[in-house]
Amino acid sequence: MEQNRIRNNIRTMRFLHGEMTQQELADKVGVTRQTIIAMEKDKYSPSLELAFRIALAFQVPLTDVFSYEIKEKTK
Repeated sequence: MEQNRIRNNIRTMRFLHGEMTQQELADKVGVTRQTIIAMEKDKYSPSLELAFRIALAFQVPLTDVFSYEIKEKTK
């Protein structure tokens, strides 16, 4: 059964913002580099507060970084 998922564009956004490193983003938003890696690999969904901090680090709306993918249930 497929689940709804939070998707992100963190890797793309880092590239578009001067090829920011994972460590630089982690330092800006107050998490570890491992947390950024896990989010980029869709292994970790951030808290709402962290999601906003990431969007603010890129100076873009939250929806430019994150989206929620809804899987329709099949009968």
